[in-house]
Amino acid sequence: MGSSYEDECRRALAEEQAKSLAETNNWEHVDKAKVHQDWDVLYREVTVLLESGALPGDQQVQELVRRHFDIVCRFYVPSMEAYVGMSLFYAEDEAMRAFHDSHHLGMVEFLGSAIKVFAAQGGGAVVQGGA
Repeated sequence: MGSSYEDECRRALAEEQAKSLAETNNWEHVDKAKVHQDWDVLYREVTVLLESGALPGDQQVQELVRRHFDIVCRFYVPSMEAYVGMSLFYAEDEAMRAFHDSHHLGMVEFLGSAIKVFAAQGGGAVVQGGA
C-alpha cells in the first residue's frame, strides 16, 4: 500500500468522521457502552484466531472484520478508504494502539491487515457472497 493511498485513506477518515459528527451531534444516537462491549467480545474472538495462526484473509477472520465494520456503521457508514484510514489511525494514535494491543500485542497489525483485505474485496463481497 503506497503512502499516497494511505494519505487518501487518512483524509477520507477525517472528512467523513467530521461530517458525521457534525450531523449527529457528536454521535449522540450511538449507545457507546454497547459498542465498547461488542468490540470487547469481538476482539476476544479475533485474539483466538490470531493466536491459532489464522491469516488476515481467512474467511473466519473476514467474518469478524465484517462484524467490526457493522459496529463502525452504528456511528456512520464509512467508505472503504475511510475504513482503511481507521486501521491506520489504530496504528498511529498512541491511545488507540494501547487500547487494541491491550487485547493482544499483535492486534493492531493483524486487524489492520484484515481490514485492508476486507476493503480490497469491496467491503466483504467475498464474505457476503460466500465465495
